[in-house]
Amino acid sequence: MSSGSALVELSKVNKSFGRLHVLKDVDLSVGMGEVVVVLGPSGSGKSTLLRCVNGLEPVDSGEVHFDGKDVSRAGRSIHKLRSEIGMVFQQFDLFPHLSVINNVMLGPVEVKRVPKAEARNMAEQLLEKVGIPEKADSYPAELSGGQQQRVAIARGLAMNPKLMMFDEPTSALDPEMIKEVLDVMLDLAKEGMTMIVVTHEMGFARHAAKRVVFMDEGRVVEEAAPEAFFSTPKQDRTKAFLSKILGH
Repeated sequence: MSSGSALVELSKVNKSFGRLHVLKDVDLSVGMGEVVVVLGPSGSGKSTLLRCVNGLEPVDSGEVHFDGKDVSRAGRSIHKLRSEIGMVFQQFDLFPHLSVINNVMLGPVEVKRVPKAEARNMAEQLLEKVGIPEKADSYPAELSGGQQQRVAIARGLAMNPKLMMFDEPTSALDPEMIKEVLDVMLDLAKEGMTMIVVTHEMGFARHAAKRVVFMDEGRVVEEAAPEAFFSTPKQDRTKAFLSKILGH
């Protein structure tokens, strides 16, 4: 993919924490409107990859570009860059002392200086979009895990991002709540939102991804369209991972 059409471009990215070499010469590009699902065993570097994309972790070498801008050289403009990337983590990280609607409004009001009435209107629409409009005045502690995660998605969308990144968004949820979160993510994918999703949900990878990337020991081992990835994986490490996960 040419960098002209790529929203995210990683080139020969390396990242270490002390002696632990977490990312090793990682190349990855994500086009506008593309949904890329990143799979791999625990400790393969998936979460660190996401954190390097939005500048939460500086890279040791290589380059990370977002929307044509070099993330590592963004300096003070890193905050503007980050405001264009929605991030949803395993833990919901909602402010417990704020109501649901105020959690969603906070970013636009504080960062983008959107007038409160306008931000509230947008937040109401987003809560409708994620299927919990009736929870606007509730507090996070009053919600189920699945509802909290949907608020977290609404909060990410409130900044009108160019990219949404999800780091194991369903791993802390009870099984019956996973579908309600994945359904929201599937809708976003259908609407053309550019997404990088780290997940173990193979059904989501099959149905929503344009491309599946498999990481192991800090490297991108294989990438392919979902159909090819699941039916005819090429690398032994990919085959071993899928047989463990899928049981064949």
